[in-house]
Amino acid sequence: MPEYISPGVYIEEVNKPIEGLSTNCAAFVGTAAYDHVPVGEPTLITSWRRFVEKFGRFEKDKAPFLPPAVYGFFINGGKRCYVVRVKASPANKDYIGNPKSSRTKTGLSALSDMEGVSIICIPGITANVVQSAMIEHCEKLGNRFCILDPPEKAHVAAVKKFRSNLVSEDGYAALYYPWIKTSIETTAGDNITYIRDFVPPCGYIAGVYARIDDKRGVWKAPAGVEADIKGAAEVELDLPAKARDELNQAGINCIRNFGQNIIKVWGARTLALNNQLKYVSVRRLFIFLEESIKEGTRWVVFEPNDEALWTKVKSRITSFLTNLWRLGAFMGSTSEKAFFVRCGLSTTMLQFDIDTGRVIIEIGIAPLKPAEFIILRISHCSQDF
Repeated sequence: MPEYISPGVYIEEVNKPIEGLSTNCAAFVGTAAYDHVPVGEPTLITSWRRFVEKFGRFEKDKAPFLPPAVYGFFINGGKRCYVVRVKASPANKDYIGNPKSSRTKTGLSALSDMEGVSIICIPGITANVVQSAMIEHCEKLGNRFCILDPPEKAHVAAVKKFRSNLVSEDGYAALYYPWIKTSIETTAGDNITYIRDFVPPCGYIAGVYARIDDKRGVWKAPAGVEADIKGAAEVELDLPAKARDELNQAGINCIRNFGQNIIKVWGARTLALNNQLKYVSVRRLFIFLEESIKEGTRWVVFEPNDEALWTKVKSRITSFLTNLWRLGAFMGSTSEKAFFVRCGLSTTMLQFDIDTGRVIIEIGIAPLKPAEFIILRISHCSQDF
């Protein structure tokens, strides 16, 4: 502590504790009814009304996918997103932001430097080159997750074949099936009307992610009884139990109709080949932790690399993880069983690391995994038990 001798006001700089970053800001890429916003310019949108002012409403021929997706995002709990307008054909590589093309600020490339985006959607575009680019984008940056749409009117065998061409080894993407029918806001002259049509589900799913993140936390799987899709009235295909079994095993998340306009997300799997990251909530939890801790430890750069620094870093990360454990983010009856944080000479670093300016921190967590299969074992017994 500094020594204060004369009365006065003194300012001390205190490193802030680590805070959890937002996980529910989405980004959408697609064609729009209006051309007010330049192609390839990410625009922050905080409400459906704001989207309509900037990009226009649903138009079947000109804007078939983007407006319904953004509408579904907001009515399901989304609060902020970025929208990038594009003009090119979905199959054109310029659409996905080919870095060698003249349109490097279109599609995904326009989002590369945007901070705070955690969910990526290109609604209704199911070309393999586009969806593979979405996965590559998320894997390369490491801080985003993409929600993929299936082909329209695809039967179960077709969507399984479609899924087989999509790979995200570490689970940075999830595929939802089938399309859903909803009321879509459009215009007729000066009057607002609604039409009913089938639309791709990704924007609605992104809204469900946002709602459950806010209510329960990113560690809660965005599926199950709480994951109702607001605004959805039907599914394109009612899936029998056998079909749901096949799709779940293939890593395709079903959207189910429970009757009376109750449509729910009934799957929580990624496209991961890595079995440890096969659940959406686990992958997104890791993204949340990595980004929050990275942001919360920026102050460490150029600090003296000694025992005092290592102790301070461990203490702040431990405090952050302890708070999350208390909220139910990890498994473990005690914090010691839920996570560990290591940083120090001979434990995570050698003298060579210190001489070359490295601070190496090792963190381990026991993530929660969703209970997919509820098994009730009921036996017959006598009254004398």
